[in-house]
Amino acid sequence: MTMLKKTSRTFYIPISNLDLGLREAVTSAYLCMRAIDEIEDHDELTDQLKVELLLGIHEAFQSPHIIEATQKLLSPYGAELPAVTMQLDEWALLCPPSGASIVYHYIAKMSLQMAEWVQNGWNIHTEEDLDRYTYSVAGMVGEMLSELWLWHDGTQSDLTKAIAFGRGLQSVNILRNRAEDLKRGVDFFPDGWGFNEMQRYTRRNLQLADSYIADLKEGPALKFCKIPLALAHATVNLIAVGGNKLTRDAVLKIVSRVTG
Repeated sequence: MTMLKKTSRTFYIPISNLDLGLREAVTSAYLCMRAIDEIEDHDELTDQLKVELLLGIHEAFQSPHIIEATQKLLSPYGAELPAVTMQLDEWALLCPPSGASIVYHYIAKMSLQMAEWVQNGWNIHTEEDLDRYTYSVAGMVGEMLSELWLWHDGTQSDLTKAIAFGRGLQSVNILRNRAEDLKRGVDFFPDGWGFNEMQRYTRRNLQLADSYIADLKEGPALKFCKIPLALAHATVNLIAVGGNKLTRDAVLKIVSRVTG
């Protein structure tokens, strides 16, 4: 939970409020995904090494020896990689055994798709390209969460809307990090798109996300989803008027409103 708090202001609160068992599964998944995300976004690693490591993780999470394979793969890079990545084996072990097949499947899938995005230089020209990218890094997280809700207590949900939930949250990040991404030579906006088009894309996915959570029964899944979705809506509204990042005070007020 200490590492979770260090790496995510948005998800620390909703994850820490989950039921026992589900909390460990979602924490495991989040930290594993954060670990591979740090490889994809790393400033100093060559693209070739990023691809090698991501494909190695893809293979490791499909093997019966995940822990040994990830340790062997990552141990030579302790000086370059952050702690959250170097402890990937620990995050994998956190997941309750009965939910591990769901989490490991998505870690493997995300690693493979991230490797492909590094290989093609994050080339995004059309809305279809953007859809594929936002699925790779966030839509499939929504999909995985839906499977974990079902595993935990039988909560049914719409997978298409679950993907939009992930996409919507990721699109907010794309809007918020625009200047930073361009500085490192990555442009997630399709050809000819400006802030208005990306905001429309974001709001469309957030509307589907609203519909996703409206269908959820009362319980941990609904409690979890309300918080990041409310923060995403507030952030996109802030961006629309020239702001960028919610203050800590604003975050706490939103969390208190949706959980009260």
